[in-house]
Amino acid sequence: MAIWIDGRRHEADPERNILDVCLSRGLDLPYFCWHPALGSVGACRQCAVKVFKDDKDTRGRLAMACMTPAKDGTRLSIDDAEARELRRSVIEWLMLNHPHDCPVCDEGGECHLQDMTVMAGHLVRRTRFEKRTFRNQYLGPFVRHEMNRCIQCYRCVRFYADHAGGKDLGVFGAHDAVYFGRHADGVLESAFAGNLVEVCPTGVFTDRTLGRHYVRKWDLQTAPSVCVHCSLGCNTTPGERAGSLRRIRARYSGAVNGWFLCDRGRYGYEFVNSERRVRRPFVRGEAATSEVTPAALARAWSKGRVLGIGSPRASVESNYALAALVGPERFHQGTSAAQTALVATIIRILREGPARTPSLREVERCDAVLVLGEDVASTAPMLALALRQSVRRQPERAALELGIPGWQDGAVREVVGNRKGPLFIAASVANEARELDELATRTVRAAPEDVARLGFAVAHALDASAPEADGLFGRLPAQIAGALAGAERPLVVSGTGAGSEAVIQAAASVAWAAGAGRGRAAELVYVVPECNSLGAALIGGRSLAEAFAAMERGEVTGAIILENDLYRRAPEADVDAFLDRAGHVVVIDHLAHDTASRASTLLPAATFAESSGTFVNNEGRAQRFFQVFDPDSTDIRPSWRWIAALDGATDRWPNLDELQAALARELPIFGEIAAAGVPAEYRVRGARIPRALHRQSGRTAITANRELHEPRPPEDPDSPFAFSMEGAPRVPLARLAPEVWAPGWNSCQALNRFSAEIGGALLGGDPGVRLLEPIEGAPPAYFSPPRVDSLPEPPPDSLLVVALHHVFGSEELSALAPGVAELAPKPYVALGEEEALERGVSEREEVDLSIDGGPILTLPVRIRPGLPRGAVGLPAGPVRFVPAGSRARISKR
Repeated sequence: MAIWIDGRRHEADPERNILDVCLSRGLDLPYFCWHPALGSVGACRQCAVKVFKDDKDTRGRLAMACMTPAKDGTRLSIDDAEARELRRSVIEWLMLNHPHDCPVCDEGGECHLQDMTVMAGHLVRRTRFEKRTFRNQYLGPFVRHEMNRCIQCYRCVRFYADHAGGKDLGVFGAHDAVYFGRHADGVLESAFAGNLVEVCPTGVFTDRTLGRHYVRKWDLQTAPSVCVHCSLGCNTTPGERAGSLRRIRARYSGAVNGWFLCDRGRYGYEFVNSERRVRRPFVRGEAATSEVTPAALARAWSKGRVLGIGSPRASVESNYALAALVGPERFHQGTSAAQTALVATIIRILREGPARTPSLREVERCDAVLVLGEDVASTAPMLALALRQSVRRQPERAALELGIPGWQDGAVREVVGNRKGPLFIAASVANEARELDELATRTVRAAPEDVARLGFAVAHALDASAPEADGLFGRLPAQIAGALAGAERPLVVSGTGAGSEAVIQAAASVAWAAGAGRGRAAELVYVVPECNSLGAALIGGRSLAEAFAAMERGEVTGAIILENDLYRRAPEADVDAFLDRAGHVVVIDHLAHDTASRASTLLPAATFAESSGTFVNNEGRAQRFFQVFDPDSTDIRPSWRWIAALDGATDRWPNLDELQAALARELPIFGEIAAAGVPAEYRVRGARIPRALHRQSGRTAITANRELHEPRPPEDPDSPFAFSMEGAPRVPLARLAPEVWAPGWNSCQALNRFSAEIGGALLGGDPGVRLLEPIEGAPPAYFSPPRVDSLPEPPPDSLLVVALHHVFGSEELSALAPGVAELAPKPYVALGEEEALERGVSEREEVDLSIDGGPILTLPVRIRPGLPRGAVGLPAGPVRFVPAGSRARISKR
């Protein structure tokens, strides 16, 4: 199918609109209200074009490109004089009240309004009267508000309310006095509020954290990266200036996060600049030196029999390097026995079962969902955002039947109304905002083992050959089974959040049973705890408990601990005993923590922004993150380089490519890991890829206080990127572009130039390679449900401890960012309404809490609606490690 644009023939998809097609073909056409993820509403009138009936029509008519379908044979003109004049005049109207503050606006230099003003030809202001002004609001630690810059495109409320489900930001007023903000000053409640910074085409919403260490955007040094704050592996673009990480932006991925990020992923970056960073090596008994000598490293390594403890937040390469150093029999994953077992079960299910794990973008297209045991909105916010889109799939079919295309957002929402597709949630807890509960067809709050039994009952209702479960939920299993069986793309979501292997097994059984009679299992998503939980587990290794046991038996006399605070993984007494018995402890980490304080040798590791490596997300997708900047301290090295230096074999792996090759040879599951990136020798016309834009200001000024000449850029042996603005001007693989920029497109909207079709895969393919694929046609090996009479009798008057995950504060690294810390909860104990009433305690009242007979903690009470009777909730993160299945006693003070 083809359309004609200014006399030239262009291939076009009839399912798209004209604006979409024009941008996909690299044509310049201004717009404001349209966004690829939000669709069209025709609010700004900026994308006007002249449309002709046929090749004989010379007069034509003006039409809005975003509201006009790209029908076969359509003829239109972007360059028509009347269309150009309308676009210019629309910009002039929009600019009537816009302030002349571009030089001091945080958005200056990457502002979509600036780009469109130039593109539309509005070059001179003719207005001289007084401008309309507004009062700005305080919107929290992440987003700054400057309402006077607003052009009323409505993008902010369409994203915040319609797409992300936020309720506290809206539009007020009418006519030419329209106000976008909250009903009163206050912190924006949505976990996706930071996306307003990129969604807004002007400077109304800007990054408050960047404002604390502001730098012009063209002066930032960037590289493709991956979020480290959950297991989903969202793509990011970190920006650095003068040795300090200044911001994180969402990096488009057609397979993972699309255009957006959650606020934990966007604003958790400041741990890289934290005062808790380890920047100098330390050897106990010796003075801290600017360089640890090979002799000192040799002494640290030769202190007898040593075991290695890996980490789910360290890269695949660093974990493998440690396993290769100490040997597989002495390598431990660095997670509790329970968590190690849970992730191992997930891997076994994904590798040996018939159910496939969809990407986040594929989750959005699922049309019936069952969530088992996972508080998705807290542990994986971007997955919750994808589920929010999935509940629209079934109701949207009514719009398609009426001939309304999916991109016509306003009309589709009018047809859909408040109707939602099937979403069933069964879990012990929900996040405090209960964001997904409002979308759910039915919500069940129960203890993990009861949630598992519900899952097994659903599996049996789908497939009579699946084991039968105890009948605790009446007709609900049949209702869920009917919804999944009647869907085109059913989905089951679970994870490790409930700490229950039975819940994980139940989710697999439901997904497999959903394939009975249809030949294909339902899709299956598991949420795992950290950014590389799956990657570290695929390397293998024993649990942390086995490391403690080996030290107690005297089989080893020392330990190398990789990027891991053991006090977050195991009971304090167990960790103390382990470290007391160890004759020598080497800790390699970028953060100072309680475990690091016990180290005999402490080596400063590079963060994700200071090194290159690979993470494997919950989907089993290996993704490369690239070094953004060279740290000021020469002592900060990637963890795997410190590991290589410990046994004096620094030439064992000269660069990351060699390390990956060794990994692929030894562990076949990682055979394709090199495809997640490109070799360090990759060049574009013989040149490296510059990390800095060609517009960057001279870096000489940064070091002018120390030296007058520009220092030689550091060498990077691990990637094809250069620490410079010099290099290849264009990169054929869009996934390697450090930043999105194109002539005339200085804002993030330049992304339109980096994909063949708007919203499709990047040019050259999306980043990452899937390591885990299902065995198609494999017969389901159903798990057996737990029996009520097989469960141990709980101690009298005790409550089951349930971990309460929070978007802010539960994840270790982001909790060190000042803005995240401001929103993180202080330690508390949560009780359901019935439990609190029975015990006679009220909100904020202090109670004494003892876990498994341990020391008494005095904490304030928070009433948590939906928390099941017989359970007590503790926030994950602020309170030290609590084993899954722990019991607690509460007493009034």
